[in-house]
Amino acid sequence: MEIRNHKSQIPIGEVVSLKLESRLLEGNPAGDPHVREVIFYLPPGYDDGGSYPSVYVLSGFTGRGRMMLNDSAFAPNFAERMDMLIGSGRIRPMIAVLPDCFTRYGGSQYLNSSATGHYEDYLTDEIVSFVDESFRTVADRDHRAVIGKSSGGYGALIMAMRHADQFGLACSIAGDAYFEACYLPDFAKAFRAIKGDAQALVAKMWDEEAKKGKHDFDGLNAIGMAASYSPNGAGFDLPFDLETGEIRAEIWQKWLTHDPVRLVEKSVENLKSLRLLFLDAGTSDEFGLDIGARVLSSRLKAHGIEHIHEEFDGGHFNVSHRYNRSLELVSGYFGI
Repeated sequence: MEIRNHKSQIPIGEVVSLKLESRLLEGNPAGDPHVREVIFYLPPGYDDGGSYPSVYVLSGFTGRGRMMLNDSAFAPNFAERMDMLIGSGRIRPMIAVLPDCFTRYGGSQYLNSSATGHYEDYLTDEIVSFVDESFRTVADRDHRAVIGKSSGGYGALIMAMRHADQFGLACSIAGDAYFEACYLPDFAKAFRAIKGDAQALVAKMWDEEAKKGKHDFDGLNAIGMAASYSPNGAGFDLPFDLETGEIRAEIWQKWLTHDPVRLVEKSVENLKSLRLLFLDAGTSDEFGLDIGARVLSSRLKAHGIEHIHEEFDGGHFNVSHRYNRSLELVSGYFGI
């Protein structure tokens, strides 16, 4: 029996890294690599045989799968969390998949975009088949879940709304929703950081020696969302005027078409087919995503879509413990 932590004395799973050469990401406009690492967590006992359900864990903005394995002084990384939950019997053994959908602009929102590449198709058309071919999964939607936090939670909602044939369970931890609450309040800060030149700010963020400004991340976030929600060929349109900061109504409207709150009506059949749809957010979320979850829950109720909505005492950061709740729910709803 292997031991990851001398204090815990629990069986540990195996972390495996494989490279996937993507046909869909090759030649992407942002110039990002098309050969990507996919991280896998294989549960204790995997080598003994049998097939396992799978959970896809989508990183937040500026994240990628490997970052979820980072060591922390006060909290377990994702592999250690899986060891703990499986070892204590709180969840059943399962395979976890941690993909890399990071881009030059900080992330992809797990969408297809002419500015960044076809990351939605990459996940659903290439990674899912790659996982099922590489490991002993139970290869059906009832045993394939997707969870994520923040932009990863948004990605989980998109998978539930558009790809319920592949993902029968979805959990969003403070996922981006109700864009009026989560994006609009930061546009002034983003405008000041961008200073009329979006690409210059992107270059600055990639320059490790450049001193970062107070609101530079707000600027990058607006750029990353624009590259996902309002692409314009190989470029993108920001939702505010670069000289005055005035909201550009036609571009903002493009963003709103990607808002999960607005997508519910188009996704009723898929959402009703899910075994599990779970939403949560902290009551002091710095981006108003508790409001987003509440509004989204109200839309789901209006269309008769079963779901679980919870709130917890906390904000947007340092809440990785909420993965426990999602994983426990997924484990209980797999294949029932």
